Amino acid sequence: MPGGRLTHQERRQIAEGLAQGLSYTEIAERLERPPSTITREVARNGGADSYQADPAHEATRERAHRHRRAPVHVDASGHGHKTVRDLQEQFTAIMISTGLPRMTARVLACLYLADSGSLTASELTRSLRVSPASVSKAIGELEHQELIRRERDPRRRRDRYVIDADAWFRGWMGSARQNTMLADFARQGAETLGITSPAGARLRDIGQFFDHVGHAMIQAAEQWRQTHAHGEHSTIAEKSGIPAGNS
Repeated sequence: MPGGRLTHQERRQIAEGLAQGLSYTEIAERLERPPSTITREVARNGGADSYQADPAHEATRERAHRHRRAPVHVDASGHGHKTVRDLQEQFTAIMISTGLPRMTARVLACLYLADSGSLTASELTRSLRVSPASVSKAIGELEHQELIRRERDPRRRRDRYVIDADAWFRGWMGSARQNTMLADFARQGAETLGITSPAGARLRDIGQFFDHVGHAMIQAAEQWRQTHAHGEHSTIAEKSGIPAGNS
């Protein structure tokens, strides 16, 4: 039943697999389920370190009961609240699988799926139903990774946290810089230990790898930015009736 809801027994098998140190993909293969199903199930029920079959099953039953009773609300864009919540859960699960902490992933998903692309800390707190301290910590992590930026709202004297078109570009370039730093460290370590030693040779190989990956990441990001900027430029020109090359 790949398309049906997870059974209580399947949730017990997920818990057993996590306890054995299996990956989400390995657990999914055992259950003949898509890996995304296992990722979402674990993410919405405490994560890999806290997942328990019985509470997860009961929580799912309670959510299904609430959804049956709750009226369907529609926001200004025409999207039902349940649709947006489901997308947030999926986005959150994917971000968790990349290494983001759960609350950080929830805040990022909430910002991305808001039509405005920006929310205040109090709006995030109300939307996610969590403490201000949790939101503040997640915001700090996202700012550190340059995935969001802060803007001051002069009318209300408070900060807004904004997702913009360059968010992933900045985050990607930050990762590329980290790879470059690792490459430099590994090269220096190899010179210090000597490349004839096993540790020195290992560091040399690591340095070469991160040097190659870092440069490739930077080149790919710059190429995307140039292509993306050209595409935006062309679209504006077309709407204005001006040939793209003549502006």
